[in-house]
Amino acid sequence: MPNLPQKKVGIVACSGEEMAEGTVTRLAALKVLEELRPNETVTICLPLFLAGGEGDRAFARFYPTIAVDGCALRCAARATEQYSGKPAASVVVTDIVAERGIGPVAGLRRLNEAGQQAVAETAATVADLVDTLLDKKWSRREGRFLESEPVMQEEAVAKSAASCACGSGIPVQTVQVNGQQVTLIALPPLLAQFKQMGKRPSPETAAELLAQVKIYNDVPDAMESQYQEVLAQEYALFCAEGVAA
Repeated sequence: MPNLPQKKVGIVACSGEEMAEGTVTRLAALKVLEELRPNETVTICLPLFLAGGEGDRAFARFYPTIAVDGCALRCAARATEQYSGKPAASVVVTDIVAERGIGPVAGLRRLNEAGQQAVAETAATVADLVDTLLDKKWSRREGRFLESEPVMQEEAVAKSAASCACGSGIPVQTVQVNGQQVTLIALPPLLAQFKQMGKRPSPETAAELLAQVKIYNDVPDAMESQYQEVLAQEYALFCAEGVAA
């Protein structure tokens, strides 16, 4: 398997600025990222995510993500599911406020006391979900927990500030499949690994490469042959690099 970045949990908060609950989501997410779980989480920028930020979208496809929404519209959760896959968990501030019996939340730039309490309760809920997600095996391909498989213990990397998914270092490569651009997660290290193992370009090698690519990417069954052909071409080009030099 390729050497990929440490498993973390992505936090995507709604960007609604017209309601106090939107402010709660951003402050709660920041509290988790900077205070409660700084070493286990990264932030996903929702506007950049919607605009096509490949780093954020790749992270949300590769790692479990928590959507933190202000209201029942669940804009962050819906956007995550549309572009990357269903989030591993979803938190809605209005639900937490109702469940905890918190008074009416008010204030856009400066929250009232109830709003501050909502921030603390929401942040605590998200932090608990982070712990739950990291204690379980998350299937990157199937987008669900694999309860029967052993948990992989990964070394924590200390950081003093919140990190961003766009700088997470997840390796991706864009290829052309049937005339359409497709971004494949983990393809660069897989190509390098296969070359290091001395595998020569061949239909058999392309089939093995496809099997590895499918671990990290959603490859439609009906298009496996097209993907395999593209991967064969990419691997042949990769192996040829540096030979002529």
